[in-house]
Parts: sequence; C-alpha cells; structure tokens
Amino acid sequence: MFIDTHTHLYSEEFNEDRFDKIKEAISKSVTKFYMPNVDSTTIDGMLALEVHFPEQCLPMMGLHPCSVKENYRDELEVVKKWLDLRRFAAIGEIGMDLYWDKTFIKEQELAFKEQIFWALEYNYTVVIHCRNAFDEIFAILQSFEKLPKGVFHCFSGDYIQAQKILSLGNFKLGIGGVVTFKNSGLDKVVEQLHLRDIVLETDAPYLAPVPHRGKRNESAYIPLIAEKIAQLKQVSVEEVAEITSQNALEIFEN
Repeated sequence: MFIDTHTHLYSEEFNEDRFDKIKEAISKSVTKFYMPNVDSTTIDGMLALEVHFPEQCLPMMGLHPCSVKENYRDELEVVKKWLDLRRFAAIGEIGMDLYWDKTFIKEQELAFKEQIFWALEYNYTVVIHCRNAFDEIFAILQSFEKLPKGVFHCFSGDYIQAQKILSLGNFKLGIGGVVTFKNSGLDKVVEQLHLRDIVLETDAPYLAPVPHRGKRNESAYIPLIAEKIAQLKQVSVEEVAEITSQNALEIFEN
C-alpha cells in the first residue's frame, strides 16, 4: 500500500483523463491521495473529487503562498469559512515561496502564521510549502510555543535543514520525484534519514520522477519514488511502502 501525501489531482492538467489516472494509481496500490488546496478557485474541483472517491481523495484546506496577493485577507476568510463548515484532512498547503516574487513577503508571513494558529485551534496537521524561504519559515515555526503536526512538502534542503525540521517534533519530510534527479543532492540526504521521518508524495502534475522527468507527474508514479528510496536505503520497496504509509496515517490523524 502506498499513499500520495500531496497531489493536485483537481488541476486542469488532468481535465482529459482525471478519473482514469486516479484508477490507474489505485491499480498500482496507491490507496490514498491527500489533496492540498491552492486558493478559492480550486476548492470546487477538489471537493468534487472527494464526492467521486470519498475513501481515496482527501481534501485539505488552506491558502498557498503563491496565491497571497493584495486580497489575501479575503482569501483567508474563505479558508476560515470552510474550516468552520466541515473537517478536512489538513491545513495546506501553506507556507512561503520567495522564488518567484518577494512583493508580498510580509503578507505571506502573516497568512502563514494565521493558518498555523487555525491548525492549533482546530487540531489539524499543517502541510508546508517552502521554496527559497527555509530560514524565514523556520524562524516563524520556532516563534510558536506549541506547534501542530506537519509535513514539509517537497523537501529539497540539505541534511542540516532536515535535522532542524525534525527537531521541531512531530514533523515529516515529503519526498517526491526530485529524489530521482541525478544532481539534485536529495539522494544523499535521504540516505542519511530514517524511513520513519519520510512520507511519499508526487506533487502531481509537477516534478515527475525519472524516467518521466519534464512530463506531467501522476500519482501512479509513487512506486517509482519508493523504488529509488528503497535503493538508497538498501531495503525492500515493501518496507518503504509500509513505513511511509504508516507515517502518513499517523501524521494526518487528528
């Protein structure tokens, strides 16, 4: 059994074959798909998938840092409304992204903090997006006396950063297709990590693993990521599947 802890199955890249690709992933023993929200425009499509696959497609609620603009307060109000209406699998994806644009860095910080407070208030795991913002995110997390459980989605940092995250307590590192990239360096980090610190993810439709690099990523590729990790850790794919799936279930239990 595999679990994809981060996949955007509702995105337009899957408009032509969404259901087929979900069924294909299920046929390859990927049994759960945790779907992070982006902003108010992605909620309907995400929740529609939950209706069709209620046991497999598990929606989160949150505001992605790349969607934090001038109207971020309005977007946060939408998130809060949904959190008051029903339960979700987690709050995510939230965090900071300083790769594309630093215009709204202060707003990103405020939105990130507010959603962490909501995770504590509503007893939710957080799924954190961190791109070119490790120091900023880590400083914010350290400023909290108490933290929710969390996943550092698409972790691509070094071993020292990995240890800093794990030192926070109940956090896991989301490992995806980047671990299969020849010169990413993530393979060297994963070699030093314990399997109990890892969950698997695709971030589909982005960051497809080798041999599909550069093409659309799919949740059916989770076994390819597991195979690479098994090779690095010199264990069986079955062991990787079992431990990472148990990790995922534990981290997302509320």
